Amino acid sequence: MSSQQIVVFLHVTAGALALLCYWAAALARKGSPWHRAAGQGFLLAMLVVVGTGAPLAWSLWQGGHPRTATFLAYLLLLVSSAMWSARQAVRLKHDFVRYAGPAYRAQAMAVALAGGLVVWIGMTGAGVIFVVFGLVGVVGGIGSLRLAWRGPSDARWWLREHYGAMIGNGVATHIAFLGIGLRGALPGIDPMVQQLLAWLLPVAVAVMAGVWLDRRYGRPSSASSPPLPGRRNSTT
Repeated sequence: MSSQQIVVFLHVTAGALALLCYWAAALARKGSPWHRAAGQGFLLAMLVVVGTGAPLAWSLWQGGHPRTATFLAYLLLLVSSAMWSARQAVRLKHDFVRYAGPAYRAQAMAVALAGGLVVWIGMTGAGVIFVVFGLVGVVGGIGSLRLAWRGPSDARWWLREHYGAMIGNGVATHIAFLGIGLRGALPGIDPMVQQLLAWLLPVAVAVMAGVWLDRRYGRPSSASSPPLPGRRNSTT
């Protein structure tokens, strides 16, 4: 087995393990030992996915596929950023100032700029998938910078940051799963349609899940939520 084959094997195996851990955490009672253990397992598996994805992106670049290599590198950046936010939001849930420090702002800026580059690549011929996923980075990065500047609106900011990041990670794992599974499940459908379904269906489901979670854990009224450290007063 060549080194390239070993990297691919580790990448796929870790991705499958990440998918299992993702649903184990999602179905467990939130905050329970099982939820935390499955979540840690997911993040560890995704570290392997990112670590093996980097040489794959470099291999694509050397093989004369700069657009695909750039897109894969961008996805790795998105996943890495979401992994960091998911963990740090829980670890620093009582300290927003530390959470939204220089590292948070740097990764938010990097995601926004990289997303803009991917949008441009998509608009110059790479296609709609590049544009859609590039916009995810632009909107997400700007939203994170806005949060860092204005501060949280209530004490549950960390929960929204955590589940928002985990939804983003879920999109990545399910895209990989559908990209492989749809080929066998829907062999009669045009490959381009299969590709669009594999990439865009998880995004659509993620948006709906985000809306539902935002409603469930929505911001309380300002009367019931005292100001938090790190929040800017818009009246001054």
